[in-house]
Amino acid sequence: MAHTELFPPIEPYNHGTLPLDGIHTMYWEQSGNPEGIPVLFLHGGPGAGATPGHRRFFDPAHYRIVIFDQRGAGRSTPLGEIKDNTTTLLITDIEKLRHHLGIKQWLIFGGSWGSTLALVYGEAHPERCLGFVLRGIFLCRPSEIHWFLYGLQNIFPEVWHEFVSRLSIDEQRDILTSYYRLLIHPDPDIHLPAAKAWSRYEGSCSTLLPNPDTVDYFSSNTVALGLAKIEAHYFKNNIFLPENSLLDNVHKIRHLPGVIVQGRYDAVCPIVSAYDLHLAWPQAEYIVVNDAGHSAWELGIQAELIKATEKFRQIL
Repeated sequence: MAHTELFPPIEPYNHGTLPLDGIHTMYWEQSGNPEGIPVLFLHGGPGAGATPGHRRFFDPAHYRIVIFDQRGAGRSTPLGEIKDNTTTLLITDIEKLRHHLGIKQWLIFGGSWGSTLALVYGEAHPERCLGFVLRGIFLCRPSEIHWFLYGLQNIFPEVWHEFVSRLSIDEQRDILTSYYRLLIHPDPDIHLPAAKAWSRYEGSCSTLLPNPDTVDYFSSNTVALGLAKIEAHYFKNNIFLPENSLLDNVHKIRHLPGVIVQGRYDAVCPIVSAYDLHLAWPQAEYIVVNDAGHSAWELGIQAELIKATEKFRQIL
């Protein structure tokens, strides 16, 4: 019978910080088996940061679990910094970490924005990838960003109206620019409430059924400050990549094994993006969880992600 439950909590066997440039410093950690299969966990957002729970998707007896917080996120410093924070630089950071840890190849695991970054990294460095476990696919197309900012009102009208309530009717015509202006304001009395409102909005829409714990997590200062500001920064810049670049370049990783896990009722990253990736990459296993939304912690998605890591444990 396949293992489908989270593995027990573990602590890192080592961790540290890695200077990236004159501004940014990356937090990283390793847990599990130092001689095991290397796996890189890519957190969502951009800007959300990783948590101790993310170690639990992998059998610690068999995996060397590498987790880091991306520029401006979580325990990396400075928190919420958008200067010199681009997709290309994140890929450079991943390679810097790989060299620092002496890893030749690794399995790539990412959900939501983590799936985006996994695809960008894989398409840039396919020779460094053993395979992919992807969840809640986000291809960062203009239609997906527009859906996040406007389309969600069709499913979560109460939450959406709360989200835009701090904006005038005129400002609501361009939510992204209006929120970005608030988020980059130097006064914490202006940018922190805006960050919490943005992050709470995303957290409230992330599960099929209401989950106060998820909303509380997204509402914490660290998550909100990193997530909202960096997300708005990346959205305003169309994630610093040509439009449709992820699908246009997926041929570079088609030869590698992949598993795509998607909640049928994912409102934050609607299933059409996962389906489009499936059509472009039919060699990857495509799994739809019919009783789930976006969050990796929903039981059906959690189970399929763990089954996927167990499958790779057998084949790598």
